[in-house]
Amino acid sequence: MPIDATQPYDDSNIFARILRGELPCRKVHEDEFALAFHDINPQAPVHLLVIPKGAYVSWDDFTAKASDAEVAGFMRAVGQVAREAGLVAPGYRLLANTGGHGHQEVPHLHVHIFGGRQFREMVPLVRG
Repeated sequence: MPIDATQPYDDSNIFARILRGELPCRKVHEDEFALAFHDINPQAPVHLLVIPKGAYVSWDDFTAKASDAEVAGFMRAVGQVAREAGLVAPGYRLLANTGGHGHQEVPHLHVHIFGGRQFREMVPLVRG
């Protein structure tokens, strides 16, 4: 069910629990700003999620409240994950859902990285 991105951060969400080590993930990258791992319900041959380590509900929340170092570190992590996955030359898609109209289902900012195939539709329905 899509969330209201203006609500306060809920530290019981699945990504907060992954960050605390309460739930497992198939990690591909971790640094001081971000954690990246394989999506458990992949929508493409390569489907990775990158989440900031801070408690941010959405892209809007993150860009309004995060420090410049957090914003830069997170964006660099997204690029590094795509490079490490070998997606730059063939190309890839980034998607960050925000709020109900954006179909955001987990109230923790996350960026989907899709790769491994041609993406023709402008915006496929991706849950999360």
